[in-house]
Amino acid sequence: MANFLLVFICIIIGFLLQNVKQIPRNTHQSLNYYVLYVALPSLALYAIPKISFTWNLALPISIAWIGFGLSFLFFYALGSYFNWSKKLIGCLILTSGLSNTSFVGFPIIEALYGAEGMNIAILIDQAGSFVVVTTLAVFVATKFTNKTIKTGEMLVKILKFPPFIAFTFALILALLELDFPKIVQIAFHKIGSTVSVVALVAVGFQLKFEKRSKHWSFLILGLAFKLLLLPGFFYFLYKIILNKNGIIIDVSILEMAMAPMITGAIIASNFGLKPKLSNMMVGFGIPISFLTVAIWYYILTNF
Repeated sequence: MANFLLVFICIIIGFLLQNVKQIPRNTHQSLNYYVLYVALPSLALYAIPKISFTWNLALPISIAWIGFGLSFLFFYALGSYFNWSKKLIGCLILTSGLSNTSFVGFPIIEALYGAEGMNIAILIDQAGSFVVVTTLAVFVATKFTNKTIKTGEMLVKILKFPPFIAFTFALILALLELDFPKIVQIAFHKIGSTVSVVALVAVGFQLKFEKRSKHWSFLILGLAFKLLLLPGFFYFLYKIILNKNGIIIDVSILEMAMAPMITGAIIASNFGLKPKLSNMMVGFGIPISFLTVAIWYYILTNF
């Protein structure tokens, strides 16, 4: 419950800070840079070296990758058909294809499935969602900016992106079964733990309630895909077609039903991919997801 309360407190704080004249209008940009250039790399350096890769855990790891791929195919096809802007397509791919598997997902999974479920959720988050957001999400964000970027320039931009650098170094440590000294791990953990708080304040700072906003229809579409279609696809695939059951399947599907990832929205905003819409996806998606996740849990336990 504490995490849920913190979500709303941080968003409300950011929203109220919009009315403080002493605070610059572009404060959210500084907060976003802190998340991407300091907190997220620290989290990668803390979490990734602790991952143990085994084939029997391929499903929970791969589900985040598949979900992002489905988001790409869905919104790229729709965007091409309806001639949407590159920024809009990129925004919807990032915010609808990445789940908030930790800040929102962890407390829900722990409450519903206990310690066994948490072990699966941590794996989905660290080896799945976190790796996707520091690799594929950065590639998509670079690809869908309106600027014409050559392949070489795009690769350089990705390779120089701090979260990707930190992820690569941390992955090498994980493969070598090495880790930082305990005192360094503690420092990385404390800095990395500020990701969600700072990111949510930044989201609140940019959140606007505009009745005539042109983003409402895209918000509804994005959240419908994220909260209903995406988990529905995995439920149909694993439960109906493949007839798979068990806690690994249930936790994996439920994690895909979580609200849009905050970091995905921050990356979209930082690359200029419809910042207002990306923040609306998080600001509205988190509270709405509490209802839809409850519905999916009922379906998983009764059908």
